[in-house]
Amino acid sequence: MTTTRIGTKNLITDVAGLKVGNSHDGEVLTGTTVILPDDRAVCGVAIVGGGPGTRETDALGADKLVDAVDAVVLSGGSVYGLAAADGVVAALGAQGEGFSLMDLPDVPKSPVVPSAILYDLANGGNKKWGEDTPYRVLGRAAYMDAVENGEMLSLGAVGAGYGARAGAERGGLGSTSIVTSDDITVGALVAVNCFGATRMPGCDAFWAHPYELNDEFGGSRPPEGFVLDPDDWGAAKVNPASQANSTNERQNTTIACVATDVELTPAQAKRVAQMAISGLSRAIRPVFAPFDGDVVFVVSTAKKKLPEPNPLALARLGELAAGTLARAVARGVFEANKTV
Repeated sequence: MTTTRIGTKNLITDVAGLKVGNSHDGEVLTGTTVILPDDRAVCGVAIVGGGPGTRETDALGADKLVDAVDAVVLSGGSVYGLAAADGVVAALGAQGEGFSLMDLPDVPKSPVVPSAILYDLANGGNKKWGEDTPYRVLGRAAYMDAVENGEMLSLGAVGAGYGARAGAERGGLGSTSIVTSDDITVGALVAVNCFGATRMPGCDAFWAHPYELNDEFGGSRPPEGFVLDPDDWGAAKVNPASQANSTNERQNTTIACVATDVELTPAQAKRVAQMAISGLSRAIRPVFAPFDGDVVFVVSTAKKKLPEPNPLALARLGELAAGTLARAVARGVFEANKTV
């Protein structure tokens, strides 16, 4: 019998040393999410899909000078949403946080805040903002929410998932966690705005249902004898089996952050991210399309050592990350559609 269990909150904040904040603009129909470690944290990233939008991800390479980040930002708004990180950088800098080779009087540190965006520009709301986009303000508001209320967070149509669409239904922000028998914690947070469907064709069951724990996203299962038509994408934004086409098939991208309390090097965090992103393929079909820009960050709060032997322990951690992320995808869509 397994002793692996869901974390106390079943949220990414079950990982010690991590806070999360959300903000949204109801008129614009968009939002931002900030993942805020208590201390500067090692971070890796995996980027797939044909249309990513990112900031500071090049700095995360194992061969780069920067070996830790101050926060991670997920945002709606497409390229405009990258400005959300400006608000977070300014707030962190004002607190004296950030990277510097040496302390110099009156020289501010440089907060390192990698970010990724999803495309929600055509999902409704008033986007006529001219030259004054809302994202810097949203970024700072999400940062302050993390500082003040960062242990608990709402799911569904909140934060970066506020204006999201998951195939033909509403997308949203999802989060889950897992704690192993030897007390390793992994948590995932994801804003689901995918081209593909998160549910199996012709039923309410999520593709991620084999990974579900404690009916966290409704407990629906496929009907007995379900047979998949390989060319039936169900409630995706386009389905070749039915020739049903949406007007927003190019307005997509799923962005996520996985966190663990295990100490990782930048190279190890990169490997875990590359494994974790397979969780999206367990929960969304099709995924990594030419018009998706899927991105997964991995953050380590380094509260405990990676168990020996390292390669096997790292593989185990990557698989836990993938399964936890798959659950978070389904939970985000489930929560977003509970009240629709």
